[in-house]
Amino acid sequence: MSWLEELYAQKLARTPKRENGAPGCAAPTIADPAQSASGFTPALRAKPSPSVIAEIKFASPSQGAIRPRKDVEAVAESYAAAGAAALSVLTEEKHFGGHLSFIERAKRSSGLPILRKDFLATPCDIAESQAAGADGVLLIARFLHRETLAELICKAREFGLSALVEVHGEEDLEKTAGLPVEIIGVNHRNLETLCLDMALSARLAPLLPAGAVRVAESGISTGRQLRKMAALGYDAVLVGTAFMRTSAPGKALARLIGEARDSN
Repeated sequence: MSWLEELYAQKLARTPKRENGAPGCAAPTIADPAQSASGFTPALRAKPSPSVIAEIKFASPSQGAIRPRKDVEAVAESYAAAGAAALSVLTEEKHFGGHLSFIERAKRSSGLPILRKDFLATPCDIAESQAAGADGVLLIARFLHRETLAELICKAREFGLSALVEVHGEEDLEKTAGLPVEIIGVNHRNLETLCLDMALSARLAPLLPAGAVRVAESGISTGRQLRKMAALGYDAVLVGTAFMRTSAPGKALARLIGEARDSN
């Protein structure tokens, strides 16, 4: 069992305790989910292509500790000032140094839509995300049964959240066939081996569902790569480590956007 499979197993094992009386498992707080669509998806289309989802994470299995200070507010503010379309906030604690409270802190500081990035596996996780202030949730197709993935996409809609469905290959895409996928993310990083395959976004681009917002994830650090993703038809990129390992994440984002513009 890989570290990620073990993590999912642990989350599912804890589910009964969380489902029974956990505040995050209450009914949606929005009055009419059909009229309360998340601002996360429109934000990705509003910026010049590709827009940037800037990530707040303080550690990762591939990098170890990335940033010693958990200065959520400072990083979020700097990303907003530099032109991020939205923020991705890691909330998983053991492997990524995150916390659920980071969502509200980042949203209050930046005013940007927030994607909760974690290993979500149950309807309770979706409810918890909304209660914490998220505008969107990450759903990793590789580790979810098709039936569960379909249920969580629908639950996200019920709670007024966008769902970014992340794939790592053709098998994952097959699992999403026929589902109401609003945002599809292609992650260059294999979450089991932690290796990068930067050719994956090009290979999968012709196979992605029509009409879905397309996001390229992981390993992107240059303006040239940003322009390449746009040429392949991606609407947005998600960048984290390249920013967070610098002393000034916002400046790193501004530099990346500037490089992309200069390469036109």
